[in-house]
Amino acid sequence: MSANTDQYLITEEPYYQPQGDEVALYQAAYEERLPVMVKGPTGCGKSRFIEHMAWKLGRPLITVACNEDMTASDLVGRYLLDADGTRWLDGPLTVAARIGAICYLDEVVEARQDTTVVIHPLTDHRRTLPLDKKGEVVTAHPDFQLVISYNPGYQSLMKDLKQSTKQRFSALDFDYAPASLEVGIVTKETGIDEATAGKLVKIGETARNLKGHGLDEGISTRLLVYAAQLIKRGIEPIAACRMTLVRPITDDADIIATLDHAIDAVFG
Repeated sequence: MSANTDQYLITEEPYYQPQGDEVALYQAAYEERLPVMVKGPTGCGKSRFIEHMAWKLGRPLITVACNEDMTASDLVGRYLLDADGTRWLDGPLTVAARIGAICYLDEVVEARQDTTVVIHPLTDHRRTLPLDKKGEVVTAHPDFQLVISYNPGYQSLMKDLKQSTKQRFSALDFDYAPASLEVGIVTKETGIDEATAGKLVKIGETARNLKGHGLDEGISTRLLVYAAQLIKRGIEPIAACRMTLVRPITDDADIIATLDHAIDAVFG
């Protein structure tokens, strides 16, 4: 691999705890170079899974955090002015297509629909990326793969993928890990003892049961890890939980009171 490719390689194994056969399924999809969509709630491990698989496959990974201001030029590239005139700068999608990286578009529905259309030629038999402004058509490297993620439970009717986009991908569903696995994840990520990790997971389950009943999203595994990190640092558990597990996810006084009570019951 070239030095240009090496900078996108993940050199240390990202910890990921499989929940089913998703590792084998993804690996088979990569071997066929199928585009993959990973779906699931915020903070359940989608991005970590893709990082783990890029490491496992030994492939460079280029991640793009999508947002509503992202344009097609942000993905494919643009002309820039400098002292010598104009020069073309490839965007991350174009770089990935050229060097044979896995390109991961995180929370792709946050991007405008007219932007996501540019990925279509890369997701069918053509495997090409037209650079209209440059008058070039990039043929994807044989090792290139496109991966997108989104949270289907948190999308309005105005923020969803078109069927014309969805049906270009294979898909894997993700959810929060079962309690026994999630305890292990929190323990491994932070070094906290299993008993404390178990209490944090119990609080997380309480909040997730409120989804649709006052909460848009439950407490993510990521937030449980944050709480464990503060506790390991010496912060009193109730204070750490209120800071990381409750205040970030809601401003509703009744929901705050309910979750604070659950924390008091678990750690009191």
